[in-house]
Amino acid sequence: MIDSLAAQLFILLLSTFLGLEIIKRVSPLLHTPLMSLTNAISAISLVASLVILGKSESTLTAVLGGIAVVASTINVVSGFLITDRMLKMFKTREPAKAGGAAHVVILPMFLIAAVGSGQVNLGAQWLVDITYLVSAALFILSLQWMNKPITAKKSVLAGEAGMLLAIVGTLVALAASGAEINYLWIVICLALGSAIGYPISLVPMTAVPERTAASHAFGGLAVGLVGTAKYFLGVPLAEEIYKITDAAARETFISGLNAAELSHYLSPFKMSVISFEVMLGFITFTGSLIAFGKLAEKLPTRPLVYKGQNIVTFITLAIGLACAVMLVMNPAQVPLYLVLCGVGIAFGIMLVIPIGGADMPTVISLLNSYAGLAASAMGFVLGNPLLIIAGALDGASGLILSIIMCKAMNRSFTNVLFGAFGQVQESKGKVEARPYRSAGPEEAGAILEVAQKVVIVPGYGMAVSQAQHKVRELYDILTKKGVDVYFAIHPVAGRMPGHMNVLLAEADIPYEKLIEMEDINPEMGQVDVTLVIGANDVTNPLARTDETSPIYGMPIIDCDKSRTVMVIKRSMSVGFAGIDNDLYYLDKTLMLFGDAKGFLGEIVKSLSSGH
Repeated sequence: MIDSLAAQLFILLLSTFLGLEIIKRVSPLLHTPLMSLTNAISAISLVASLVILGKSESTLTAVLGGIAVVASTINVVSGFLITDRMLKMFKTREPAKAGGAAHVVILPMFLIAAVGSGQVNLGAQWLVDITYLVSAALFILSLQWMNKPITAKKSVLAGEAGMLLAIVGTLVALAASGAEINYLWIVICLALGSAIGYPISLVPMTAVPERTAASHAFGGLAVGLVGTAKYFLGVPLAEEIYKITDAAARETFISGLNAAELSHYLSPFKMSVISFEVMLGFITFTGSLIAFGKLAEKLPTRPLVYKGQNIVTFITLAIGLACAVMLVMNPAQVPLYLVLCGVGIAFGIMLVIPIGGADMPTVISLLNSYAGLAASAMGFVLGNPLLIIAGALDGASGLILSIIMCKAMNRSFTNVLFGAFGQVQESKGKVEARPYRSAGPEEAGAILEVAQKVVIVPGYGMAVSQAQHKVRELYDILTKKGVDVYFAIHPVAGRMPGHMNVLLAEADIPYEKLIEMEDINPEMGQVDVTLVIGANDVTNPLARTDETSPIYGMPIIDCDKSRTVMVIKRSMSVGFAGIDNDLYYLDKTLMLFGDAKGFLGEIVKSLSSGH
């Protein structure tokens, strides 16, 4: 374990920097499996949960620890399994490229140096600490191998090995502690979490965004419960300490505590970190539940706003911060702690409810970052470097993905969180009907058949209709006819980073054909036909031309620059931004009305018959 706060902070900063360096090198193709992988790694809260449950120092902490073990195990099992499923879908003929992994050894080398300098005290638990050291290195390698699909398949094995070592090391530490360990309940909770996590990992690829949100909720709950257990373990000693009114006598009493008593001492630093950990954990828990509801369409996807909402939200947060400050001054105030927990739960709901469906990719990434920060805070409370490292890696992943999402929408974090983007704009007058052109499957097929270069732009509409396999059929038949087909991927297409890539990979489309927005846009002027499938705002030319538009400045795929545009859509309804898409009214555009899966099937049938 780490004896020095300075060493803890240094490990946090170094692992965060290392995480940022690694994550920004990950191919955009792999952002969805990356998030699932970091979800599983951030479930390192299982280590702390096992300690709380294993020792079962009170009935309350045993219950809290048991629930936390179940929640963490769900994340571990479902996270690694679904990541493995996704990575197996990516097909390529490219050889693996060596190099670029040298910086991965920086953090393990620092830890080894820290052991040698005495900053990390191995003591009698040297085997446990070495196990944690190797586990941390495996987590780092796991993320490093996500650089490219060809090496990503090793990522899951490295992550699973790291998690297994962490669990084994924790069980060894419990056995060596001399305390009576509740192994039966450990086995029961691990088995229960695994039984729940396995079927969750089998969800359809179209349901991956809501599964990810649910995973964040489990992670946040586990962190919040572990922090709560640590708090209540320290309450009896805190009450005894703060009965002493004389400050000097109180310091004398604290200085006389033995090692076991000191582990439960709620020092000002420990209490501040617990407050941070619990607040962030419960915010992540309820915020992720709301995100799950919106993504699964169990809740309205539009922003739910009311007058003065931001003021109410900030007042709620201020109450929570005030409770945290008073608890740092006197941790024995249990009612204040309960208010703090309630504020975290309420604030998570208030934070996500006013955010619209268009911003869900950013929200999921931010919640990913919150879960990582909370896990790192837990590492400070327990003096465990593995928790600090894993949490920092997860937090760095969420931060990088959030930056990518905000950049792709030309938005700031504050605008996403407090701007209620995605709210349908109310018309201030009668909207004049605009003429547009439409076509049927046979005409669309004939246009595609004579094209030399076709770009397909997938969006959430493709995911909703589960049309990715029909897209593959269209790709196959056009390729056989000598048409050059590519796929233009916008960073925020779908409901989470990289979701379109996973859906197309599920349909066995080679990932060399999946081209990111900034790479495809310079080529759009040479494209004969652009086929848009269920994408709306990310193709709207108003983002470039209309300064009054809510999407002005948002990078888009330049579909309007191709020679012909065809759009598969159920109707002329607006997208999440609540505005008309000028692309639909261009002379070069043909609207193909209908369900994406059915319409594509008709196009494929037309091309197959030669009509």
